[in-house]
Amino acid sequence: MSENDLPNENEFDFSAAMKGVTRHSDDRADLRGQPKKLKLADDETTRYKRLVAVQDEEMVVDGLTSEVINLVETEDELIYAAPGVQLKVMKKLKQGHLPWDAGLDLHGYTLDDARTELGSFIRECSLRQLRCVMVIHGKSNSVEGQQALMKSYVNDWLQQMSQVIAFSSAQPKDGGTGALYVLLKRAK
Repeated sequence: MSENDLPNENEFDFSAAMKGVTRHSDDRADLRGQPKKLKLADDETTRYKRLVAVQDEEMVVDGLTSEVINLVETEDELIYAAPGVQLKVMKKLKQGHLPWDAGLDLHGYTLDDARTELGSFIRECSLRQLRCVMVIHGKSNSVEGQQALMKSYVNDWLQQMSQVIAFSSAQPKDGGTGALYVLLKRAK
């Protein structure tokens, strides 16, 4: 008997493990009966786990979320004013009577790149103490009735920025519902 013929103590003995197990008498699956429906657990923890499992992980970059809160249509006019903004100022902004000092065109940007670019642009304009700027988000006219994602995200992002106190869709000569006049806080 050679050394290779001796049982290794690390080897698994299948026949010893199967001792006492009997062969199943049927060798075919029963496909005639309906499978039993499982009753799903319906407690608070299970509902929460299901909810979290189906949600995409939200990214936050520069304080701006990757989730859009309010989807808007291509031709929807946007208007926003933080508390304390005077009605007279909002009317001037909406009518295009406040001259804008800088602009950002987001055509061709991915949503992630647009978020980064918009955040940088607003911060830079605020540091330069610019009062009114223009942001062109486009209309997304590719499919009739399709919601304009870039417009929807820009709408939400601008409302999240502390430097922005108001914005309104632009006049037709400046891009109409494809652009926004954005009013920034005055430097103190």
